[in-house]
Amino acid sequence: DPPMAEHAGEPESVVESVMEKITEKFHGSDSSSSDSDDDKDKTSTFSSAKAKIYRLFGRETPVHKCLGGGKPADVFLWRDKKATAGVLVVATAVWVLFELLEYHLLSLVCHILILALAVLFLWSNASTFINKSPPKIPEVGLPEDIVLAVASALRTEINGALAALREVASGRDLKKFLAAIAGLWVLSVVGGCCNFLTLFYISFVLLHTVPVLYEKYEDRVDSFAEMAEAEIKKQYAVFDVKVLSKIPRGPLKDKKFL
Repeated sequence: DPPMAEHAGEPESVVESVMEKITEKFHGSDSSSSDSDDDKDKTSTFSSAKAKIYRLFGRETPVHKCLGGGKPADVFLWRDKKATAGVLVVATAVWVLFELLEYHLLSLVCHILILALAVLFLWSNASTFINKSPPKIPEVGLPEDIVLAVASALRTEINGALAALREVASGRDLKKFLAAIAGLWVLSVVGGCCNFLTLFYISFVLLHTVPVLYEKYEDRVDSFAEMAEAEIKKQYAVFDVKVLSKIPRGPLKDKKFL
């Protein structure tokens, strides 16, 4: 009797152990699924929070990529410090030469060509007397593809500017009209204070300093810009209610510009 009782109890223990394993498996899968759900919730929360971060001018890519990436962006952001410093030194030397010393571009080009031609001419004639090979003057020419690419880029930019001016002049968007008038007025004031070369030099220096400073203090600048944009929109809404909305407007018609 005892052996038979033992054999009878064995199936029950086997069934119980199998049930326990099945229960543990289900509990494990539930816990893993809950963990994965938690991870997904955290990821979605993080991504949504990241998407809500205000970026200047609606930027969604890093500053390096916004500047075109590659070597030019490295120069603008001081990733290649020697190249950036060299570019700024050359630009400063050109500005000092033409602005402070009042040297003229045509005179500089002619003097450089005179010096280069004189050196090459004397070297070519003196090589026969000193038994040395004459200088190898390379053949310099403008590649057609580069010229066409530059012309195409200029054409695209000019057409974009003309289209923007047409849209402003059509009278459809008062906000763009006011922004264009304000921008041109500021540009005229700046142009009255300094000449084109000085303005170009200041813009060149700002192009090599502002992006790297913005990249360093990105979060602070974006936070300040968000508050400033909200305040500007608030003031514009008040101005729109009190002034712009009271200006009588006729029906807008599409005009063809030649």
